[in-house]
Amino acid sequence: MTTGTTHIAAALDVIRRRIQQIRDRKEQIGEPNTKATLIDPVLTALGWDLQEIDEVRREYRPKGADNPVDYALFLNRTECLLIEAKSLEKDLSDRRWISQNIGYATVAGVRWCVLTNGDEYRVYNSHAEVNVDEKLFRKVSISSDDGRIVEDTLALLSKDKMRGSLLDEMWKAHFIDRKVRQALENLFAGEAGALVRTICRTTAGVTPSEARSSLKRAKITIDFPLPFAVPPPPAAPRLPARHEAGKKAWKTMQAMAGARLPNLIAAGLLRTPAEVERTYKGVRLTALIREDGTVCFEGTLYDSLSLAGGMARKSVIGGPPGRPYPPTNGWTFWQIRDPQTGGLRGLDTLRQEFLETR
Repeated sequence: MTTGTTHIAAALDVIRRRIQQIRDRKEQIGEPNTKATLIDPVLTALGWDLQEIDEVRREYRPKGADNPVDYALFLNRTECLLIEAKSLEKDLSDRRWISQNIGYATVAGVRWCVLTNGDEYRVYNSHAEVNVDEKLFRKVSISSDDGRIVEDTLALLSKDKMRGSLLDEMWKAHFIDRKVRQALENLFAGEAGALVRTICRTTAGVTPSEARSSLKRAKITIDFPLPFAVPPPPAAPRLPARHEAGKKAWKTMQAMAGARLPNLIAAGLLRTPAEVERTYKGVRLTALIREDGTVCFEGTLYDSLSLAGGMARKSVIGGPPGRPYPPTNGWTFWQIRDPQTGGLRGLDTLRQEFLETR
């Protein structure tokens, strides 16, 4: 079987809608339904044949006395990835499950393992000689993270990508970046003697005490942009007029580029000021869309829904390692109350209405 980014993206759109429906109904679907409706379709989209026992085995025991792991994925009849599943309503931050997942992989001699509840996916390197928390390579949420980042991360687990050494190479870069980041943070922490001396040596008229005071006032962010394993799709070419399907696709892309908050406001689809909200991990978050299309969250203005959504999630779960805030698709994260029904609807539905008018 083969897989492609378009196939993965389509599957994730379906999963995203299912998750939203389940949560809107406040249902608890349990682990078997989570596997069948949320996890199995993702594995299929990633190119794994769930009906082929030489590729996928459920309730797998490396040895007869071992506890079973939910999925074991094979290449050339050798385990390459173990996946432990929990039900959608479970919080994956429970350290028991993290240790259990890594323990399964360690016993089986498998480097890569995944812990998932059908929405959140956590990818661990079980062989890394670091503590448990630092074994985490990537963590994404289908329902709330930016779709491009979710697609790229899960694509790393596809059958095609697992055949090579891409994950190992990306882990090495991730590990080095984390060490460099820690070294830089240590440089700015405390008295920062070496940095203070460098500043005083290269800046005339600045004393060591002045340099230390300045560093304490500074807000310095050290960030390593997340590398993409899958290159972004090329821009659609401008097709000759005779290709009506191509013309329609091009017009759709142009309309999507214009589907921004200021344009939705100008089109009358969104009346401002408009309060948007989201209940995230039990915490109700609210923001305000202003007349100019900026979004205010906790007194700070942001230029986009996604940035405001990322900072809102950060207020609940903190920032991920190496990033200032969790990557977030604001259009699918934020919801707005329908004035006619009183129910909540995703802001992405307003964007779709805008596109239909175009």
